[in-house]
Amino acid sequence: MVFAKSLARKTVLLSDGTVVGTVYNVTVDLKTGTLIDLLVKPQNDVSELRKQDGLYIIPFDSVKSISDYVVIDRRKLRA
Repeated sequence: MVFAKSLARKTVLLSDGTVVGTVYNVTVDLKTGTLIDLLVKPQNDVSELRKQDGLYIIPFDSVKSISDYVVIDRRKLRA
C-alpha cells in the first residue's frame, strides 16, 4: 500500500538512473482510491515523458519502486 502523502517531494528517477524531477502531486480515482498518475516537476528534459502545464504526467503503473526515491520503469513508458 502506498499513501499519496508519502510521495510528496520525493525525487523521481528513471530505472537507468536519470533524474526526472520531484513529485508535485498525484491524480487519484476518487471511487477506488487508486493512484493514476504522478505529476512531476521537471529537473531534466526526458523526451518520452508526456508534459502538460509544465509538469510531467507519469502513469502510476510504470512505478517500479518507492523508497527514498520513486523509480520509474523506463521500458513501461515505451509500451
